[in-house]
Amino acid sequence: MRIGVAPHRLWPGSADETDDAVETARTAEDLGFDHVIASGHLLAGDVGVTPDPLVLLSAVAGATRRIRLVTSVLVLPLYDPVVLAHQTATLDRLSRGRFVLGVGTGWDTAEFAAVGASFAGRGRRSDQQLAVVRRLWRGEADAPRLGVPPRTAGGPPVWIGGHSDAALRRTLRHGDAWHGAGVDAAQLASVRARLTELAETTERAETTERDPAAVPLTAGAYLLPPGFAAAADLPARPLGGTRASAESVREELGRLAEAGLSAVSLWLPVDARALPDALAWTAEEVLRHQP
Repeated sequence: MRIGVAPHRLWPGSADETDDAVETARTAEDLGFDHVIASGHLLAGDVGVTPDPLVLLSAVAGATRRIRLVTSVLVLPLYDPVVLAHQTATLDRLSRGRFVLGVGTGWDTAEFAAVGASFAGRGRRSDQQLAVVRRLWRGEADAPRLGVPPRTAGGPPVWIGGHSDAALRRTLRHGDAWHGAGVDAAQLASVRARLTELAETTERAETTERDPAAVPLTAGAYLLPPGFAAAADLPARPLGGTRASAESVREELGRLAEAGLSAVSLWLPVDARALPDALAWTAEEVLRHQP
């Protein structure tokens, strides 16, 4: 299982907490993590503050050499698909193929109102946008030529976020992996079963010729290492439980791996000053024990 981390506490309480995100990402690379993630909310609403994911990951790309860069997730319906294809192709090239585009359809109506986008129909628009982005990345004859093509042939991998049937169909049509949040082994098994069912009922013209059993499953999860205080309320159960130990975290990750999870992205809800120590604990007690 590949393990990644957020380079700052998800949805920090103030912008100051993101100032060291690039340095934290560099630390995560040195510790051996597979990837860093960046969320994508435009407004400082109920979730707090989040930096722009493409700008943050561009800065991380310039400060690192190996670690992968994942948007988890970028709210796709807020973006023009041609602009997004160009931005992501540029980041893929500048990072030398380390970029992964994780997308979702969004839930905050205030963000949509702020950019003048309709909240209704966002799922259908997301499907259309992904089709456009893919054509532009591939340089198809019926698509405009991007200012710069991606380094990765066919474009960066795309992780499709969401637990609904519409999101799972989107994964089958446009995704290189499914991306969930806060799932346990039973829920992963359900996702796999639903992908198989939906592949059988979706019109062949709407989906790619792929085996739903081979679609990678990825997810985000909270982790509060023992001995660290939570700097915010957790909206979901953390790995290993509310009184986690190294053993309980490793055991749960083992169950998730057996259920088919190929990558997990960790959010550590600790104070910014404690984040380096929390990352070091995670690397020593969790990362080093992965088979």
